[in-house]
Amino acid sequence: MTILHRTIPYDITPRALPGIQPATEPWLRVDEAYGGQMARRCDLIKTRADAVLYLEPQAHAAAVELLEMVLGLLPGLGFAQDGGVVTCPDGRQVTIDRADPMTTLGRLVQCDFVLLDKRGDEHVLTGAVLCFPASWRLDEKAGRPLGAIHTPVASYDANIAKRVQRLFDGIQPDRPLWRFNALWYDDPELHQPRSATEPRHQRDGAGYFRSERQTLIRLPQSGTVVFAIHTYVLRAQDVGS
Repeated sequence: MTILHRTIPYDITPRALPGIQPATEPWLRVDEAYGGQMARRCDLIKTRADAVLYLEPQAHAAAVELLEMVLGLLPGLGFAQDGGVVTCPDGRQVTIDRADPMTTLGRLVQCDFVLLDKRGDEHVLTGAVLCFPASWRLDEKAGRPLGAIHTPVASYDANIAKRVQRLFDGIQPDRPLWRFNALWYDDPELHQPRSATEPRHQRDGAGYFRSERQTLIRLPQSGTVVFAIHTYVLRAQDVGS
């Protein structure tokens, strides 16, 4: 099943790394690809849970805090909640399971979520629901710090790593930041895991353009940084149209 967007709702003009700026628009979104993306997400969670879900026990409270934050935003996006059950815009009903917060999040919204906690001098990946990876594998990055997570990205050098860590340290609750990337793929499949030992080669002229709207949010109680990823995939001819 090919799941595509018609447009991307932001300017994709390239910016210098890390390309982070204040988020002035709502970060949680429902768009025309919601139904298709959610069907793919639910299938991956059902059949590939080991590949798309991760949560360290000490990160459980932060994951529940994120779930509560998302639940508070849903009424304005076409969701309805009755007790412990949420009715989604596509008609599905999702039971809220605070014992399994990342799975619940993955079944509710299009975003992937990565939890990062400060340990020593760096933030470390402590939890995630990652259904739509863009050429990386959760099992290779889980429990690792930011610098290791970005290996083997050639442009992510020591200088960029220090700047990104300073940005993470400075994120304030209620003041999210965002950035985007721009990638070309021959295959529109959303679930694109790839080992770090097999780096993906971008190719201009490929049939599909993929961009992630990546939002950085600090949870006010736990202090955990959330990396929220909303993925867009367009046919190449639709880019800029």
